[in-house]
Amino acid sequence: MHVLENLFIALIGVVVVAVIAVVVIVFWLYFQDINQKKHSVLRNFPVLGKMRYILEKIGPELRQYLFYNDNEGKPFSRRQYEDVVIAAKYKHRLFGFGTERNYEEEGYFIRNSLFPKQEQEMRVDNERKIPTKVYSIDDESLFRRKEHRESAEVNPFYLLDEDAVVLGQDTCRHPFRIKGLVGQSAMSYGALGNRAITALSTGLRLAGGTWMNTGEGGLSEYHLKGGADVIMQIGPGLFGVRTIDGEFSWKAFKEKSEIEQVKAFELKLAQGAKTRGGHLDGAKVTPEIAEIRGVEPYQSIDSPNRFKEFGDPRTMIDFIERLREVGGKPIGVKLVVGDTDGLDQLAATMAATGKGPDFITIDGGEGGTGASYQELADSVGYPIYSALPIADDLLRKYQVRDRVKLIASGKLVTPDRIAVALAMGADLVNIARGFMMSVGCIQALVCHTNRCPVGVATTDASLQKALVVEEKSYRVCNYLISLREGLYNIAAAAGIDTPTQFERKHIVFKDRYGRMHEMEHLFSGEVR
Repeated sequence: MHVLENLFIALIGVVVVAVIAVVVIVFWLYFQDINQKKHSVLRNFPVLGKMRYILEKIGPELRQYLFYNDNEGKPFSRRQYEDVVIAAKYKHRLFGFGTERNYEEEGYFIRNSLFPKQEQEMRVDNERKIPTKVYSIDDESLFRRKEHRESAEVNPFYLLDEDAVVLGQDTCRHPFRIKGLVGQSAMSYGALGNRAITALSTGLRLAGGTWMNTGEGGLSEYHLKGGADVIMQIGPGLFGVRTIDGEFSWKAFKEKSEIEQVKAFELKLAQGAKTRGGHLDGAKVTPEIAEIRGVEPYQSIDSPNRFKEFGDPRTMIDFIERLREVGGKPIGVKLVVGDTDGLDQLAATMAATGKGPDFITIDGGEGGTGASYQELADSVGYPIYSALPIADDLLRKYQVRDRVKLIASGKLVTPDRIAVALAMGADLVNIARGFMMSVGCIQALVCHTNRCPVGVATTDASLQKALVVEEKSYRVCNYLISLREGLYNIAAAAGIDTPTQFERKHIVFKDRYGRMHEMEHLFSGEVR
């Protein structure tokens, strides 16, 4: 009995101490808030006013999970996010009852054929099966979810050899032949952690027929580790091909070009989300990343706005010619359409010289980034569906379109959006954020802080442990193959036997009044 009485007295003592501590803390916060001069709300409503800042802090999560409907979220809606992760994890895209697309809104639609193609009529190479792993749901209820992972062999949905897209076919000693129309857009090691880069490389190699772009941060061992084909991007900062003084190093470039996995090089003139040089926060610049880039550790990096090696189309083409001669591999440029006069001059110079890039990557203003400024991300540069026809028309105007391939990028994360881009003039498509979602990105919108909660856009080892390379590599593979399969589904519905045959005649634009406009009427061939 005495033991129980002692325990009760001790419990009462703990409760009293806790209450006193809470009262003391509340009074302390009260006097802190009422005497501070930074926040008006807290000065007038001490303690209680803190709820405003708490709700403000968790607002993005509340909106994403509780208040937005499936089609409202930005930069990607819940529906778009699920389209990616379900394809990556389960490798299926089926759903029931009906679409959630708002048919009252304006947008692009794909014209179906009265007599679509049968499966056996499609020009597709499914001879070699791809070994992967997919999940199946055994039981699912409100409070329980049981599923298992199993091995599977799936069709790769490669293009036939004769339909493959070739970069540098007539200009290079080592052209790059591609049997799939979708690849990974530029994502640097540093912006993404080593586990994310390795998972991407491994998954892309499993799927085959594709490529990964290194981003302007330079070529790392993690880009090569998984065995994927690589397009090495060179930005104005020259990371990975620079001397200690920041000058272009032909020796370093030659060394990179001799790596068998490196299939091509891309000069980054601009990026859709930031029409300027790139930025990497100092917290992400580990000694390893600093060594790869040739910079100081833990110092924020801002690339120059443009290359100092050239400043107009002719000198850029001269630089491209020398790169191609030294490296023997295709050379492309990445740009954002906006300066149509400058793009016209580039096409004219290509026609006059008979020279130029082997491919041009058109990045839409809606593209993503690890870090940018609001004014650049929101307002500078044309969106991809406006930019593509302009670039395609200009190259055709000067009769150089057959010499250069167009790669499109900008929120093209589902087969239907890719098909529209192909119909508008793209030969290939780049995807970045879709692949990020396939390795675990949850759109926390903190890529620039090095505090990515799922270990994707961070170099912090304690956060990266969340990302299991083996697991995520299969999801990358499944997502990519699902995209290619979806493209063949759309091609068959449109009455063509391969997605390389998409043309402008296959899509229409519906305006807000319900009127359908053919692409030939929207884009007559004249640059506007």
